[in-house]
Amino acid sequence: MSSAPHTAAVEKGFAQTGANLVRDVSLPALVLHREALEHNIRWMQAFVSNSGAELAPHGKTSMTPALFRRQLDAGAWGITLASATQTRAAYAHGVRRVLMANQLVGTPNMALIADLLADPTFDFYCMVDHPDNVADLGAYFASRGVRLNVMIEYGVVGGRCGCRSEQEVLDLAKAIAAQPALALTGIEGYEGVIHGDHAVSGIRAFAGSLVRLAVQLQDSGAFAIAQPIITASGSAWYDLIAEEFEAQNAAGRFLSVLRPGSYVAHDHGIYKVAQCCVLDRRSDLQEGLRPALEVWAHVQSLPEPGFAVIALGKRDVAYDAGLPVPLLRYKAGVVPAKGDDVGACKVTAVMDQHAFMTVAPGIELRVGDIISFGTSHPCLTFDKWRTGCLVDEQLNVIENMETCF
Repeated sequence: MSSAPHTAAVEKGFAQTGANLVRDVSLPALVLHREALEHNIRWMQAFVSNSGAELAPHGKTSMTPALFRRQLDAGAWGITLASATQTRAAYAHGVRRVLMANQLVGTPNMALIADLLADPTFDFYCMVDHPDNVADLGAYFASRGVRLNVMIEYGVVGGRCGCRSEQEVLDLAKAIAAQPALALTGIEGYEGVIHGDHAVSGIRAFAGSLVRLAVQLQDSGAFAIAQPIITASGSAWYDLIAEEFEAQNAAGRFLSVLRPGSYVAHDHGIYKVAQCCVLDRRSDLQEGLRPALEVWAHVQSLPEPGFAVIALGKRDVAYDAGLPVPLLRYKAGVVPAKGDDVGACKVTAVMDQHAFMTVAPGIELRVGDIISFGTSHPCLTFDKWRTGCLVDEQLNVIENMETCF
């Protein structure tokens, strides 16, 4: 029986530690650059701390426990997640404070959380936005003899989840108060669904309304804790939320928590654009985030002049918010590697496992060349991989980062 060579991948994305991307790794592969990754973690933690807030990065972006640990070690207050199953996965990897930015719906999901709450070191919060959910949660957690921390979600008309008016928030607080198994611990909102020509003013107004509601609830004695949580912020408008929280002295009365998630990997698409807008609004910020995430793949075929087929497709990279962006071309097997700029090339379409790329004049490719691609919307790239390769500046694999989607 022959044994597999030490460089062979045992699963998509896995590579032996010490392997070099251009010589040893089975492609396509999800690649994370250590220097940029560490910069992003430090940068966002410093931004949030300097804003007088706490950071609970949205872990659903990567669902990568090794990144959770780095974020927590850098000072994050907790990890934000989207579901009970994500919460269970994070708990299994040592996360002990979770803000679940959704309603907890369905008895099996409630059971998952109730089981975790048997651990007194586990600190958990979920959202509520409807009396039906409040009644269901109250009945279930009373039957389990467990008190559940809930936060009211406040939304916008035409948006995603959340109460649609300030009065609905106040009425829901009364419904929570009637459930002994529920403890109202804060208020939450998500501004990322506010768009249009007046998005900035709309987001500021939404954040202001969120703080006013928190003050009103606190003055009425609705909260079950002395310092309630007030939280918002995705990965595009976190600077505006931080400014509004500061302007209304939210930190003086509340625990202000910001929840961006995509910053950890950043991208070459929608969040690159969003970050440029942040830097335009905040002249005091000298440097922004750096793209740390790429997907590497081979040139698969050169069937026509000016046209290349890449061994990369919808099963490997996000395509919902822009197609992959060609960055550098490497000659397979040639180490030390120096990439040639292929930014003038363009991906025009992706199939399940192929990408169509126009080849710019003056760029000569051969089958087997390696191209690194930037992505847009890292959430939907991470979830296509069980393992990502963390690499150093010489493109050597220094860690395999497993995901747990």
